[in-house]
Amino acid sequence: MKTQMRIVLAVGVMVAGLMASCSDTEQPAKLEIRLTDAPGDYQAVNVDIQDVQIHVSEGNQTEGWQSLEINKGVYNLLKLTNGLDTLLGSIELPPGRISQIRLVLGSNNTLQTDNQEFDLFVPSGQQSGLKVNVQTTLTEGITYSILLDFDVARSIVKRGNSPFLLKPVIRTITQATSGAIAGTVEIAEAKPAVYAIHESDTVATTFANDQGKFLIKGVPAGTYTLSFAPATGFTIEDIHEVRVITGQVTSVSQVPVQIVE
Repeated sequence: MKTQMRIVLAVGVMVAGLMASCSDTEQPAKLEIRLTDAPGDYQAVNVDIQDVQIHVSEGNQTEGWQSLEINKGVYNLLKLTNGLDTLLGSIELPPGRISQIRLVLGSNNTLQTDNQEFDLFVPSGQQSGLKVNVQTTLTEGITYSILLDFDVARSIVKRGNSPFLLKPVIRTITQATSGAIAGTVEIAEAKPAVYAIHESDTVATTFANDQGKFLIKGVPAGTYTLSFAPATGFTIEDIHEVRVITGQVTSVSQVPVQIVE
Protein backbone atom coordinates (compact mmCIF):
# COMPACT_ATOMS: atom_id res chain seq x y z
CA MET A 1 0.00 0.00 0.00
CA LYS A 2 2.80 2.35 0.92
CA THR A 3 4.60 1.59 -2.37
CA GLN A 4 1.43 2.31 -4.32
CA MET A 5 1.00 5.59 -2.46
CA ARG A 6 4.54 6.67 -3.32
CA ILE A 7 4.07 5.79 -6.99
CA VAL A 8 0.86 7.82 -7.22
CA LEU A 9 2.45 10.77 -5.48
CA ALA A 10 5.55 10.59 -7.67
CA VAL A 11 3.48 10.65 -10.84
CA GLY A 12 1.41 13.53 -9.51
CA VAL A 13 4.35 15.78 -8.78
CA MET A 14 6.93 14.54 -11.30
CA VAL A 15 6.49 17.39 -13.78
CA ALA A 16 6.58 20.08 -11.10
CA GLY A 17 9.50 18.38 -9.41
CA LEU A 18 11.58 18.20 -12.58
CA MET A 19 10.95 21.90 -13.22
CA ALA A 20 11.59 23.00 -9.64
CA SER A 21 14.40 20.64 -8.60
CA CYS A 22 17.00 22.19 -6.36
CA SER A 23 20.03 23.83 -7.89
CA ASP A 24 23.29 24.88 -6.31
CA THR A 25 21.63 28.14 -5.27
CA GLU A 26 20.12 28.53 -1.84
CA GLN A 27 16.47 27.72 -1.43
CA PRO A 28 14.13 30.53 -0.34
CA ALA A 29 12.61 31.14 3.05
CA LYS A 30 8.90 31.90 3.34
CA LEU A 31 7.67 34.95 5.22
CA GLU A 32 4.10 35.58 6.34
CA ILE A 33 2.92 39.00 7.55
CA ARG A 34 0.03 38.96 10.02
CA LEU A 35 -1.90 41.80 11.68
CA THR A 36 -3.18 42.01 15.26
CA ASP A 37 -4.10 44.74 17.74
CA ALA A 38 -4.04 45.70 21.40
CA PRO A 39 -7.50 46.84 22.58
CA GLY A 40 -8.45 50.53 22.49
CA ASP A 41 -11.37 52.56 23.85
CA TYR A 42 -13.23 52.91 20.53
CA GLN A 43 -16.06 51.12 18.74
CA ALA A 44 -14.06 50.59 15.55
CA VAL A 45 -10.71 51.59 14.10
CA ASN A 46 -10.57 50.93 10.36
CA VAL A 47 -7.26 51.10 8.50
CA ASP A 48 -6.97 50.96 4.72
CA ILE A 49 -3.98 48.73 3.91
CA GLN A 50 -2.90 48.97 0.26
CA ASP A 51 0.64 47.59 0.27
CA VAL A 52 3.12 45.76 2.50
CA GLN A 53 6.79 45.90 1.51
CA ILE A 54 9.86 44.12 2.86
CA HIS A 55 13.32 45.70 2.84
CA VAL A 56 15.88 43.04 1.97
CA SER A 57 19.02 45.21 1.96
CA GLU A 58 21.08 46.50 4.85
CA GLY A 59 20.67 50.08 5.94
CA ASN A 60 18.01 52.53 4.84
CA GLN A 61 18.56 52.61 1.07
CA THR A 62 15.70 53.40 -1.27
CA GLU A 63 16.34 50.19 -3.22
CA GLY A 64 15.80 46.69 -1.90
CA TRP A 65 12.04 46.89 -1.26
CA GLN A 66 9.76 44.05 -2.36
CA SER A 67 5.96 44.10 -2.22
CA LEU A 68 3.91 41.18 -0.97
CA GLU A 69 0.84 39.84 -2.66
CA ILE A 70 -1.62 40.98 0.00
CA ASN A 71 -5.34 41.10 0.66
CA LYS A 72 -5.82 44.84 0.12
CA GLY A 73 -8.66 46.55 1.91
CA VAL A 74 -10.02 48.01 5.13
CA TYR A 75 -9.31 46.17 8.39
CA ASN A 76 -11.11 46.88 11.66
CA LEU A 77 -8.28 46.55 14.15
CA LEU A 78 -10.65 46.06 17.07
CA LYS A 79 -11.73 42.71 15.59
CA LEU A 80 -8.12 41.53 15.92
CA THR A 81 -7.68 41.66 19.69
CA ASN A 82 -7.25 39.07 22.47
CA GLY A 83 -5.03 36.75 20.47
CA LEU A 84 -6.82 37.05 17.12
CA ASP A 85 -4.89 37.98 13.97
CA THR A 86 -5.28 37.92 10.21
CA LEU A 87 -2.93 37.06 7.36
CA LEU A 88 -2.10 40.07 5.19
CA GLY A 89 0.11 38.19 2.74
CA SER A 90 3.22 36.10 2.25
CA ILE A 91 6.39 36.09 0.14
CA GLU A 92 9.37 33.85 -0.59
CA LEU A 93 12.73 35.55 -0.07
CA PRO A 94 16.37 34.51 -0.36
CA PRO A 95 17.91 33.56 2.98
CA GLY A 96 19.55 36.50 4.71
CA ARG A 97 18.71 39.58 6.71
CA ILE A 98 15.61 41.74 6.38
CA SER A 99 15.67 45.09 8.11
CA GLN A 100 12.31 46.84 7.73
CA ILE A 101 8.66 46.51 6.80
CA ARG A 102 6.82 49.37 5.11
CA LEU A 103 3.05 49.59 5.52
CA VAL A 104 1.36 51.72 2.86
CA LEU A 105 -2.08 53.00 3.82
CA GLY A 106 -4.84 54.25 1.55
CA SER A 107 -7.21 57.15 2.27
CA ASN A 108 -10.17 55.20 3.65
CA ASN A 109 -9.18 55.23 7.33
CA THR A 110 -11.96 55.85 9.86
CA LEU A 111 -12.72 55.72 13.57
CA GLN A 112 -16.04 55.09 15.32
CA THR A 113 -16.69 56.36 18.83
CA ASP A 114 -19.89 57.36 20.65
CA ASN A 115 -21.82 55.95 17.68
CA GLN A 116 -20.21 58.50 15.34
CA GLU A 117 -17.73 57.86 12.55
CA PHE A 118 -14.77 60.17 11.94
CA ASP A 119 -12.08 60.28 9.31
CA LEU A 120 -8.61 59.27 10.43
CA PHE A 121 -5.97 61.47 8.80
CA VAL A 122 -2.51 60.14 8.13
CA PRO A 123 0.28 62.75 8.56
CA SER A 124 1.86 63.69 5.23
CA GLY A 125 5.24 62.34 6.33
CA GLN A 126 3.78 58.83 6.52
CA GLN A 127 1.75 58.81 3.32
CA SER A 128 4.55 57.12 1.40
CA GLY A 129 4.54 54.28 3.91
CA LEU A 130 5.08 53.67 7.59
CA LYS A 131 8.44 51.98 8.22
CA VAL A 132 8.78 49.46 11.02
CA ASN A 133 12.17 48.05 12.03
CA VAL A 134 12.45 44.27 12.03
CA GLN A 135 16.13 43.17 11.88
CA THR A 136 15.52 39.47 11.33
CA THR A 137 17.66 36.83 9.62
CA LEU A 138 15.88 34.25 7.45
CA THR A 139 17.17 30.69 7.03
CA GLU A 140 16.54 28.78 3.81
CA GLY A 141 13.62 26.40 3.90
CA ILE A 142 12.12 27.87 7.08
CA THR A 143 8.71 29.56 7.27
CA TYR A 144 8.51 32.68 9.43
CA SER A 145 5.64 34.79 10.70
CA ILE A 146 5.96 38.49 11.50
CA LEU A 147 3.11 39.82 13.58
CA LEU A 148 2.38 43.54 13.22
CA ASP A 149 0.91 44.45 16.60
CA PHE A 150 -0.95 47.79 16.41
CA ASP A 151 -1.28 49.72 19.66
CA VAL A 152 -4.59 51.52 19.01
CA ALA A 153 -4.58 53.46 22.27
CA ARG A 154 -1.27 55.12 21.33
CA SER A 155 -1.91 55.29 17.56
CA ILE A 156 -4.93 57.64 17.68
CA VAL A 157 -4.19 61.31 18.39
CA LYS A 158 -6.95 63.84 19.13
CA ARG A 159 -5.91 67.50 19.38
CA GLY A 160 -8.65 69.84 20.59
CA ASN A 161 -11.33 70.21 17.94
CA SER A 162 -9.09 69.01 15.12
CA PRO A 163 -9.75 65.71 13.37
CA PHE A 164 -8.37 62.44 14.68
CA LEU A 165 -4.87 61.64 13.48
CA LEU A 166 -3.59 58.15 12.79
CA LYS A 167 0.06 57.91 13.84
CA PRO A 168 0.52 54.14 14.00
CA VAL A 169 2.52 52.70 16.87
CA ILE A 170 3.42 49.15 15.88
CA ARG A 171 5.67 46.55 17.40
CA THR A 172 6.79 43.47 15.50
CA ILE A 173 6.93 39.90 16.76
CA THR A 174 8.94 37.51 14.60
CA GLN A 175 8.86 33.76 15.00
CA ALA A 176 9.73 30.72 12.95
CA THR A 177 6.70 28.52 12.34
CA SER A 178 8.33 25.50 10.70
CA GLY A 179 11.52 23.52 10.29
CA ALA A 180 13.12 21.85 7.28
CA ILE A 181 14.95 18.64 6.34
CA ALA A 182 18.11 18.58 4.19
CA GLY A 183 20.24 15.73 2.90
CA THR A 184 22.17 14.22 0.00
CA VAL A 185 21.72 10.88 -1.74
CA GLU A 186 25.07 9.20 -2.42
CA ILE A 187 24.31 8.50 -6.10
CA ALA A 188 22.94 11.67 -7.68
CA GLU A 189 21.69 9.80 -10.77
CA ALA A 190 18.98 8.21 -8.62
CA LYS A 191 17.19 11.59 -8.51
CA PRO A 192 14.53 10.41 -6.06
CA ALA A 193 11.34 12.05 -5.00
CA VAL A 194 11.62 12.50 -1.23
CA TYR A 195 8.63 12.35 1.11
CA ALA A 196 8.38 13.48 4.73
CA ILE A 197 5.80 11.14 6.29
CA HIS A 198 4.22 11.60 9.71
CA GLU A 199 1.98 8.84 11.02
CA SER A 200 1.30 7.53 7.48
CA ASP A 201 0.47 11.02 6.15
CA THR A 202 2.76 12.61 3.56
CA VAL A 203 3.35 16.13 4.89
CA ALA A 204 5.80 17.52 2.30
CA THR A 205 7.58 16.42 -0.88
CA THR A 206 10.59 17.45 -2.91
CA PHE A 207 13.07 16.04 -5.44
CA ALA A 208 16.82 15.64 -5.19
CA ASN A 209 18.75 17.84 -7.64
CA ASP A 210 21.50 16.94 -10.10
CA GLN A 211 24.02 16.85 -7.24
CA GLY A 212 21.82 14.56 -5.16
CA LYS A 213 20.91 17.30 -2.66
CA PHE A 214 17.40 17.83 -1.35
CA LEU A 215 15.66 20.28 0.97
CA ILE A 216 12.13 19.73 2.24
CA LYS A 217 10.80 23.15 3.27
CA GLY A 218 8.08 24.26 5.65
CA VAL A 219 7.90 21.08 7.74
CA PRO A 220 6.03 21.35 11.08
CA ALA A 221 7.88 20.24 14.21
CA GLY A 222 7.64 16.50 14.81
CA THR A 223 9.18 13.12 14.02
CA TYR A 224 9.15 11.90 10.44
CA THR A 225 10.02 9.00 8.17
CA LEU A 226 11.85 9.97 4.98
CA SER A 227 10.71 7.82 2.09
CA PHE A 228 12.24 7.82 -1.39
CA ALA A 229 11.01 7.02 -4.91
CA PRO A 230 14.22 6.87 -7.02
CA ALA A 231 14.65 6.49 -10.76
CA THR A 232 14.46 3.04 -12.32
CA GLY A 233 17.50 0.94 -11.47
CA PHE A 234 17.93 2.26 -7.91
CA THR A 235 16.46 1.55 -4.49
CA ILE A 236 16.70 3.62 -1.30
CA GLU A 237 15.67 2.47 2.16
CA ASP A 238 13.44 4.64 4.32
CA ILE A 239 15.02 6.71 7.08
CA HIS A 240 13.06 6.65 10.33
CA GLU A 241 12.93 8.89 13.40
CA VAL A 242 13.94 12.14 11.67
CA ARG A 243 13.23 14.86 14.21
CA VAL A 244 12.27 18.33 12.99
CA ILE A 245 12.53 21.35 15.31
CA THR A 246 10.86 24.68 14.59
CA GLY A 247 13.36 27.23 13.26
CA GLN A 248 16.04 24.65 12.45
CA VAL A 249 17.15 22.67 9.39
CA THR A 250 17.56 19.00 10.27
CA SER A 251 20.40 17.41 8.27
CA VAL A 252 20.44 13.67 7.60
CA SER A 253 23.68 11.84 6.86
CA GLN A 254 24.44 10.85 3.28
CA VAL A 255 21.60 8.63 2.10
CA PRO A 256 22.75 5.21 0.82
CA VAL A 257 21.57 4.18 -2.65
CA GLN A 258 21.55 0.63 -3.98
CA ILE A 259 21.87 -0.18 -7.65
CA VAL A 260 19.43 -2.80 -8.94
CA GLU A 261 21.22 -5.24 -11.25
